[in-house]
Amino acid sequence: MYKERRIARHQLSYCLEVFNGANGKPIGFLGNVSENGLMLISHLPLMIGAEFDLRLKLPAGDGSQQNFLLKANCLWCHEDVTPQHFDAGFSLQWAPPEYGQLVSALQQYFSFYEMPASA
Repeated sequence: MYKERRIARHQLSYCLEVFNGANGKPIGFLGNVSENGLMLISHLPLMIGAEFDLRLKLPAGDGSQQNFLLKANCLWCHEDVTPQHFDAGFSLQWAPPEYGQLVSALQQYFSFYEMPASA
C-alpha cells in the first residue's frame, strides 16, 4: 500500500478543474502537481487502482484554451478535512511532453520566493 509521498509537490488550492477525458464531465480540482503525479480533490471518492483518462483545460495566452490529456492510476483516496470532499493521489502513466512545462509554470506561479533584504 502507498504510504509516503517521495516527490515534492506544490499546492494549487482549487484553481484548476479536472475533467473526465472520456465524457468531458468535471471530476474535481488539482490539489497539487508534480512531474510524475498529481492529487485531485473531488466531491466523490475515486476507485483505488483504477486507470483514469483525465483532461486539464487551461486558458492560453491568446484567449484560446489548451487541453492536456493524461492517463493516470489512482494510488489512494481518502476523505478530505473539508466535509463532502475527497483527496485522491494519482501516478501518471502517460502525459504529453508539454505537461512538464505546465508543472514548471504552476510551481513557479504558486511558489513563494524569499526576497533578498535591501542594503
